[in-house]
Amino acid sequence: MSRVAKMPVQLPKGVEFKLDGRRAVLKGPKGELSLEVDASVEVVQEGAELHVRTPGTEKPKGAMAGTVRALLANMAKGVSEGFQKKLELVGVGYRAQAQGKVLNLTLGFSHPVAYQVPEGITIETPSQTEVLVTGIDRQKVGQVAADIRGYRPPEPYKGKGVRYSDERVVLKEAKKK
Repeated sequence: MSRVAKMPVQLPKGVEFKLDGRRAVLKGPKGELSLEVDASVEVVQEGAELHVRTPGTEKPKGAMAGTVRALLANMAKGVSEGFQKKLELVGVGYRAQAQGKVLNLTLGFSHPVAYQVPEGITIETPSQTEVLVTGIDRQKVGQVAADIRGYRPPEPYKGKGVRYSDERVVLKEAKKK
């Protein structure tokens, strides 16, 4: 079994765990998430801890146990605290404005970009050059942030574009004559 799977998942206060057949359901103050657990892995609740076990010692089963444990830990954190990604728009005239379930982006194209926000995700724009993506599903929050960044990733010469707030863009030197 993997080292990750050996660590128990601590359930925060206010988070309930339920196992319906192969479906694990975590319910907390922020919402509810569910996961289809692989047949080679079993999840056992002992008090406020979840333990992931495999009946054998085969390598693929151990890897799957580690994956299930990590997914359950992310779900437990998501339903109790939530996840957040912060994006910054760098460039003259680059702006973002959230209007309901649509994020309007002005990124230097000849047309504005309208991004439809998926269900379960909230987008806020504290300023015109900042975008906050929040939600309870870590994968979905990361995917939405990556989709927004994908419209105009930072370019390597001036650093203009959409970047994560903690991203460091290494600038290239201009061509010499």
